[in-house]
Amino acid sequence: MKKSIVNTPLVATIRPAPTKLELTILRVLWDAGPSSVRDVQKILNASKPTGYTTILKMLQIMTDKRLVERDETRRPQLYRARYPQERTQRQLLGDLVKRAYGGSVKELVMHALATKKSSPEDLAAIETLLNRLEGSAK
Repeated sequence: MKKSIVNTPLVATIRPAPTKLELTILRVLWDAGPSSVRDVQKILNASKPTGYTTILKMLQIMTDKRLVERDETRRPQLYRARYPQERTQRQLLGDLVKRAYGGSVKELVMHALATKKSSPEDLAAIETLLNRLEGSAK
């Protein structure tokens, strides 16, 4: 019997990349912590009018995609980000490096630094990180 690729462990571990709206909702959950649909909608509504049912549907989709978890033991139900912000950012950045830069971190960094003027504080932080990485590579 031939196994379907969908049943392989590799595919099961790949998380779908969040859409722009899903990332916006995740930012709310990372900043505010576990929140109801109404809480998320109020926060998003402050910057752009967003309907309650839109947020509800997005959170349902995000639950199916395993981007958020829903606490059904209480009312109203609370949603929380399934993964920490840093882990999601690492996943998205890794995907970007592979797809847009052919796996070259150097190309990504060079492009990022050339695209937007960095503050002296940002450059100092980058330099500190590079020095730390260089020290651990020796």
